[in-house]
Amino acid sequence: MVDQAPFPRLLFPHAAPFCGPLSRPLSGSLSGPLSRSLSGLAMSPDGGQAAAPEAQDTPPRWDLSDLYASADSPVLTADRERIAEEAKAFAERYRGKVATLSGAELAAAIDTYQAIDEAMGRIGAFASLSFSADMTSPETGRFSQSVRETLSDISTDLLFFTLEINLIDDADLEAKLADPALAHWRPFLRDLRMFRAHQLPDEIEQVLLEKSVTGASAWCRLFDEQMSAVRVSLDGKELTLGEALNLQSDPDRAVREKAGRAVGATLQGNLQLWSLITNTLAKDKAVSDKLRKYPRPESFRNISNMVEDEVVDALVSAVVTDYPRLSHRYYALKAKWLGLEKLEHWDRNAPLPGMREQNIPWSEAKTIVRQSYDEFDPRLGSLVGEFLDRPWIDAAPVPGKSPGAFAHPVAPSVHPYVLMNYRGRTRDVMTLAHELGHGAHQILAGKQGYFMSSTPLTLAETASVFGEMLTFQHLLENETDPAQKRLMLAAKVEDMLNTVVRQIAFYRFESLVHGERRNGELLPERIGEIWRQVQTESLGPAFHFTPEYDAYWTYVPHFIHSPFYVYAYAFGDCLVNALYGVYQEGAPGFQDKYLAMLAAGGTKRHREMLAPFGLDAGDPGFWRRGLDVISGFIDQLEVG
Repeated sequence: MVDQAPFPRLLFPHAAPFCGPLSRPLSGSLSGPLSRSLSGLAMSPDGGQAAAPEAQDTPPRWDLSDLYASADSPVLTADRERIAEEAKAFAERYRGKVATLSGAELAAAIDTYQAIDEAMGRIGAFASLSFSADMTSPETGRFSQSVRETLSDISTDLLFFTLEINLIDDADLEAKLADPALAHWRPFLRDLRMFRAHQLPDEIEQVLLEKSVTGASAWCRLFDEQMSAVRVSLDGKELTLGEALNLQSDPDRAVREKAGRAVGATLQGNLQLWSLITNTLAKDKAVSDKLRKYPRPESFRNISNMVEDEVVDALVSAVVTDYPRLSHRYYALKAKWLGLEKLEHWDRNAPLPGMREQNIPWSEAKTIVRQSYDEFDPRLGSLVGEFLDRPWIDAAPVPGKSPGAFAHPVAPSVHPYVLMNYRGRTRDVMTLAHELGHGAHQILAGKQGYFMSSTPLTLAETASVFGEMLTFQHLLENETDPAQKRLMLAAKVEDMLNTVVRQIAFYRFESLVHGERRNGELLPERIGEIWRQVQTESLGPAFHFTPEYDAYWTYVPHFIHSPFYVYAYAFGDCLVNALYGVYQEGAPGFQDKYLAMLAAGGTKRHREMLAPFGLDAGDPGFWRRGLDVISGFIDQLEVG
């Protein structure tokens, strides 16, 4: 994910709703890998980095004072008023005149527009991050909604601008681009005009924008607040959903089963609400898609990712075809290792026999991740070190906090923030490596400016997954016990299956649900049937599914926050597998090319990005190359 806020930038005013920051993909535990991807001025912050240093091994809480001191900060209030005035002045100056501007004048207008939007993004980021750190506080929820409404109101004054740009004739715009000042904005204009065919009249666009506050975004907020308040009753204790899901990684199968059934029962108890939210958002999207003439539910996501439909279809087809040689084969091995004829859903993340899962202190996790990046390239290690040395990370697992993990880019004028829940496991170390990859990527791309620093989702997971691979290899090389190395390899395979196979299964679930929803509301039982279908297909004959598992689709926030986001994880993992292979082959100048790719932000498409490495995602063999890496690891496990 990449990971952005619930206050979308105005670049694509008719974007599908994205209601909260995301990052690493859910693997079955809310503390596991979730990115991104909605997102975020020159404003001076209320304060500096005054957070008191945390105890050496206590996961830190972040300090948001680089944005604002508090929700009632006078600076924040003044900024909200100033931005509203600037937006009105901008509209008075340019409304109805965009097509008549010279190249230099249009470039100057875009500069102003970006500054206003970045200022809005900074306020939105503060509200979003505050809410993520404490989702159960009524005051924080009220503040977040207030900011959402304010920014929506301001956005109505700015909406005309990109709509009018898209009405400029191609030949006329090309003539304007001869001016060097406007030529700088060519990638911005290229991406903006991808949506020309789906743009509605200005009046309709404005109504849809204003209604979004009480429409999709309100349903997203309801989901977030209700899910954060869920408590699972287990052995006389009231556990958060994240705590209960984590017990499904317990070495004791009886504990895993009890937790698995309890989570299922709890989710089923709220099934009507989750189904109503899902049906409502799917219908809302279907209405929007019909108005905009998107041919299928996935179309908007592919266009916004700047990737061709056929490339995504090729990825999905390749992974589905490889279910038998990947997940089916691995989980048959796991069942054998666990001494079971069949695995239940609570066994999927079970630790393998003999695996040493030691508690890793926060200080040690920081050292591991910093060294992993530094060994690859000191420049990248230095960027990661900034996050680890400054109060930019919220890692303490506390009640009311968002149960996932993300890196929020905020704005180039500030710095990204990272949220996760660190519990001292190897998986948490990998999550830290993942999110810091996002953070470093966001800083490197920041020089492109607020509009052109955002990377399409298909490339947004590159630095994060690559960082995970670097950290895994570091841990593997420093492990001296051959048996533990083999177990570490098996754990890595599970992570890769969660990132590739599981996310494609999620994508297929969304496709089927949204497809059927166009013909009428789906009953909770039908959604559960679809969930069971895709899970059975993807996990294979080694699994038996008990009835309560039919409700497990409800806790995946990606389905609510950003429809069809999930395939970006598989795209990124396969891409990184291929990219890491080039690195291992000793390609000359790899580090320089890699950092240049990250620094390009959203200015280049995937073919341009990968060309220096001799890779092409449009090549049918590209996905096979990435999937072969996973299959090769499983080959080693079968032989061992």
